[in-house]
Amino acid sequence: MIHFLLLIICAVAIYLSCEWFVNAVEWLGERLNVGKMAVGTILAAFGTALPESVVTLVAVTTGATAEAKDIGVGAAMGGPLALATVAYGVTGTMLMLKRRRERSAVLAATGMPPSNPLTYPEAEDAVGTEKDMRRLAKDQKWFLPIFIVKVALGLVAFAFKPVLGLLFFAAYAVYFWREIRGGQDEDDEEEELEPLKFQPRAASPATWAVVAQTLVTLAVIFFASQLFVKQLDAIGPMIGLSASVTALLLSPIATELPEIMNAVIWVRQGKTKLALANISGSMMIQATVPSGLGLLFTSWHFNAALLWSGLVTIAAIVYLLMTMRAHKLTPARLALTAGFYVLFGLGLIPILA
Repeated sequence: MIHFLLLIICAVAIYLSCEWFVNAVEWLGERLNVGKMAVGTILAAFGTALPESVVTLVAVTTGATAEAKDIGVGAAMGGPLALATVAYGVTGTMLMLKRRRERSAVLAATGMPPSNPLTYPEAEDAVGTEKDMRRLAKDQKWFLPIFIVKVALGLVAFAFKPVLGLLFFAAYAVYFWREIRGGQDEDDEEEELEPLKFQPRAASPATWAVVAQTLVTLAVIFFASQLFVKQLDAIGPMIGLSASVTALLLSPIATELPEIMNAVIWVRQGKTKLALANISGSMMIQATVPSGLGLLFTSWHFNAALLWSGLVTIAAIVYLLMTMRAHKLTPARLALTAGFYVLFGLGLIPILA
């Protein structure tokens, strides 16, 4: 019961910390004069990807055995999988619920019947504008080839493979530079930011308060995420799950919980662009930084379960790209990406058996 209680406490702590974190990071983006997309793809993603990146770093650099180092490799593969499936799926589900509430409010206010086509305009069914979808597709096109190379390297062995880890760091540096140089979009509307939690009465909070709130919330997110993972590791065997299943199936969701919580908060606030940017930006970090660490400090050799996780992640991203290319990415279709995680879980059964 203590483990279950701590699990709930950690989840609440992560959600509340993310609420304060997104508040601070939007002000931080305003202070640094970066575009809205960069707030999600760089600033927010860097903070929310910290827990799983540290898991990989600690595992691959301090692991005394090959099994201990494999935990880092599993984290490097599980993170992108959870983001490409569960995080996008939750975002789509939240967007559907939000729009359903908005439509119900319109019907209640106007008395229009549900069958009236004006109640359900086609443009409202899209996840975002055409420009938003092009930006999201561009991020996925960056992610997919890097991730395919990452999986392919797990199937081969050669002498200079560790050196290739540096190329993954270089790939993220190029992506980082591109996002920061992007600046403000011309069609970005100037939105009035919510007051900073640390200085709720200040129309323009002090820079030190913005930085302090960002760092404090990051620290809480980091430690609460680590404690959340430990509780899952303890609960898994109690409910009959093996350590392998817990590590591959549950732990990735726990480490990606900050991104999922951020998506829930931003969609609720009507900032879907930031929610999607946070996920795609975190995916780029997960595809490069932990992978580079894994290549440098481990043999980076995949077993069947790791290969399966890579294939499912690739399938989820291909599904998203095909849907966006056909201009048919609706909240419902975005929510369907969570089904790929179910597919991953079902595929683990014969592999781990």
